This record gives sequence, structure tokens and C-alpha cells, in this order.
Amino acid sequence: MQFNSVTQKLPKHLHKFIVQQPYEAYTAQNQAVWRYVMRLNNRVLKQIAHKSYSNGLKKTGITEDRIPKMEGMNRILKDIGWAAVAVDGFIPPNAFMEFQAYNVLVISSDIRTLEHINYTPAPDIIHEAAGHAPIIANPEYSEYLRRLGEIGSKAISSPKDDAIYEAIRLLSILKENPNSTKASISEATNTIYKLQTERGGLSEMAKIKNLHWWTVEYGLIGTLENPKLYGAGLLSSIEESQLCLKEDVKKIPYSIEAAEMNFDITTTQPQLFVIPNFAKLSFVLEKFANTMAIRTGGLEGLNKLIASGKLGTIELSTGIQISGVFSTVLDAKQKPIYFQTTSPTALSFEGTELIGHGTEHHPTGYGSTLGKLEGINIAIEDMSPKDLEVYGIIEGKTTRLLFEGGVKVEGKIITGKRDLQGKIILITFKDCKVSYNEDVLFDPSWGVYDMAIGKHISSAFAGPADPNSFEDIYSISKTKTVKIEYSKEEQRLHQWYEIVKNQSTATAVDIELISKVFSKTLTAYPSEWLLFLELYDLAYTNDLSLKNEIYEHLQKLKQNNLYSKLITDGLELIIKT
Repeated sequence: MQFNSVTQKLPKHLHKFIVQQPYEAYTAQNQAVWRYVMRLNNRVLKQIAHKSYSNGLKKTGITEDRIPKMEGMNRILKDIGWAAVAVDGFIPPNAFMEFQAYNVLVISSDIRTLEHINYTPAPDIIHEAAGHAPIIANPEYSEYLRRLGEIGSKAISSPKDDAIYEAIRLLSILKENPNSTKASISEATNTIYKLQTERGGLSEMAKIKNLHWWTVEYGLIGTLENPKLYGAGLLSSIEESQLCLKEDVKKIPYSIEAAEMNFDITTTQPQLFVIPNFAKLSFVLEKFANTMAIRTGGLEGLNKLIASGKLGTIELSTGIQISGVFSTVLDAKQKPIYFQTTSPTALSFEGTELIGHGTEHHPTGYGSTLGKLEGINIAIEDMSPKDLEVYGIIEGKTTRLLFEGGVKVEGKIITGKRDLQGKIILITFKDCKVSYNEDVLFDPSWGVYDMAIGKHISSAFAGPADPNSFEDIYSISKTKTVKIEYSKEEQRLHQWYEIVKNQSTATAVDIELISKVFSKTLTAYPSEWLLFLELYDLAYTNDLSLKNEIYEHLQKLKQNNLYSKLITDGLELIIKT
């Protein structure tokens, strides 16, 4: 892809999720699905969507006529400080959030099939482009979305979150694959249900996903009595945009409690949250962020990272940051006194890796003490040069340090690192032994010992402090999306869609050609209701005698409940336009 002023700021570890939009792979039927959904939604949404939606459609350059090209969208989006990239289906939640943090909208390049024109659990270009993009033209909402990405990308997940992500990705792929069996779809659905109903508390990522779902995807704005739509899931779903305002869908004032309410991606939502204005979004988000380990740190934050089993970072009170996969922590009186990673680890300060302390220097893990020295009220980080000398913490001196909680460090100090204010943040020893009771935590034979300085953990969060420290932060799912292969008969059907579309812009309609297409479709695909609607639109607009025959066939198709409302809505669009 071509990077613009926004996307070129993306860190390299996100690039692997970006794919080329397969624009030429969109069939004429795909284009017809886009037109139908956009025309119908725009008619309905004029009355029930927040005013930012209609204004945003104009600003983002999204039209009813054709599926937008990413390049065209980006030329327009850059004027509001955003960009769009194509991705292949669902991507890991932390990665998704990180894209948002860089003002980049991820857009699944696929489009829903005709069978799922009302609603699809899979992310598709209708949902992403026509649902998300218009609302971000609102500056207040745009900043919320960016900030949500910034905070959400640091949310600590659990193994259960990973399992749910993979299960949802699989289900979305199966549902959009016309060759999937009912049994495989049912099995995937049950897997999600079992995972979501398992006992256990929600992780930070699960909670931030809930906030995202009830706002960005399914949010309402206004009063409880007269709300308007702004969530992309509502704006892009024919079915749910019309159902969500009915009385049987419970309306709840939006609050931080929404973080505790799970959702079901496979069905319509039984309740929705209403915000009075976009400012409410940021207020609740910051309130929630205050509960996260990135702001609370401590033993609880470190334990969250250990439980996640994934790359994360702790920041100590001095500002030094340790990034790796954390495995163990020793604590005394509910305070951490020693921590250990068991993966390649990097040390950083203010988001930049410390020279000589990348993963090549700590390839198998890293451990360090925490807290104050036993019997000394002043922490090492707060000691003056004279204090350090008094307690034997000077270069070239062999010293013995006993920390509160019982961890002992014995060795010769050879160097150290300080911040710009002169505070000591790291001390390096040789011939060093670190022990706790009878356990050896670091043996002199292992090399030099780098002791991070900090009296407490001020922050803990997912991912590295410096993204450049690690080559592979996120994993690409092994469950691949399915590219539909069309039979010769289906390809011929798509050609008929193309003929009808081309005739709609021709200077004169070829009546004989249109009659032939109608006749062939009637024989080969008598239930292809969308093509018949396209034919009727052409015949009605140009007052062709064929219109009555097409109309009669559509009336017959309406007897099937699967098509009845779709056809009724489509006919109203044509007749009232």
C-alpha cells in the first residue's frame, strides 16, 4: 500500500496486518449489495441517525453508487486527520486498538454476501467504511475513538480473551462462507457461548471491548425517550437500525457499568446504552482508565501481566520500564519485592530502549528487586550522592544490600544509569549473587547483574515500552478467511448484474438486452431478488413495458419470508425516489 502522512506514522509491527484492497475481486453482485444497503440505510438513517452521520458521509466521500476505494477514502480522510487501511477480517484486539491510537481506521476488505445482506457477524467494508468512517468526522467523537485506541491497546488480556477472539474470527468466516455446513457453524457458535459463560472475572481487555461495543459499535445518543444512532453496528445493519429504537430494546443511561456487560455478536442486542452527548464517552473512558493497571500498577497489575502470559511492561517509580513475558513475583505484605521474566526482555526509559539493554542483552529473561532497603526510610532513588556513599552504593565498591521483604544483593558495583534529573535508575554489578531465603535468584556465573531501581510499580500494561525492541509483538491468526470461488454459472449471473448496472448509465437502454437478462435470470436464478430489483429499477426509471412483468415476479418472491421485507423496502426506494 501507499503510505500517507497518517499511515506512515504506524509502527512496523502493525504493517503485517495491512492487505491490498482486492477491488477487482468485487463482483457486480457485491456492488449491488453495497448499493442496496447504502440506499436503504441512507433513507432510514436520515431520520434516526445523529446528524454527524449524514455530514460525515459527505466529508468522507462515501457514495451509494459503488464500493469505495481505499485510496480515494484516504485522500479525503486525511483532511480530518485520519486514514484507512484494509485488513483481512478480525485482527487481535490490542492491534485493532493500536491502529485507532494512530488515527487509522481498519477496514475489512470483504463485503457481506447477499445471504447476509441484513446483518453479518463478520467485519466487512459496509460496516467499516459506511458505519465507522462518517462519524469520525465529528471532532469530539474522533478524539474519543483515538483515546479509546490509545488506552485499549495497553489493556491486559487473558488467555480466555485470545480463545474468544479466535472463536469469533472462525465463526465470522464460517458464516460468510457459502460452503460452510450448519454443523460447523453450530459448533463454532457453541464454542463462543461456552467461553463467554465460563466463570471468572473479566480482564481489562474484555472490559474495554465491552465499552467499545456499547459505544463505537452499538451506541445511541440523545435522550432515553428519543435517542439517535451513532454506533457503526447499527448504522451498517439494515435489520438492527430499524429494530433498535423499538420499545422492547431496553435503553440504559451510559456509565462505567457498561464495562461489565458482555455482548453476543451472533444476535441482535436486547439492550443499548444512551449517551447525552459525545463528551460523556471521554468522561466514562477516563474513569475506567483510572481502574486499569496502566494507572494503578502495584502487585495487582504485575499479577495481571503474569496471568496473561503475553508480552507486557511494568514501569517502576523511577520511570525505568521492563518489557517481557512476566512469570513470577515475590511479595511481602502485599507488596512486590522481586519480579522475573522468562523471555527476551528489554529495559527502557520513557518509551525508549536503554542503550545496551535490549533483548540481545537479556535474551532469556530478567529479574530485579523492588522496594526500599531494610531499616532505611529513604529509597535508593531518592538518595543524594552523600547518602549513596554512606550506604556503600558507589562504583567500584563491593556491597551487600538487604531489601525489605528479605531479598539480598551482594556484589561489586561497576556502573549505573541516571535520568536527566540525575536520579539513579539502574545499577550494574559483577560477581553478584541475589538470594531470597535459601533460593538463589541470580548467580555470579550468569554474568553481570543489572538491578532496576524503584520503590514500587507505578504502571503495568500490555505490549512493550519501545515497540522497536521486539520484532514480533502480535501474532497473525492461523484461521484464514475464505475467498469465495464462483462457478461459471455464478460468474454469468454476476455478468447480468454488470449489464443492468451499465444500462442504468447508458444514454439509451437496450430493451432487447434487458429482456434477455430478465428471461435468463427467471429461468436460471428465479430467487435472485436483488437482480430483479435492479432490473425493476432500470425498467421503472425508463418506463419500460417490461416493468410490470418484473414487478409481478417480485410480488411472487415476497411470499417467501426471507425476501419479503427486503423486496418491499427495495420497491419503496425505487418508487419514492
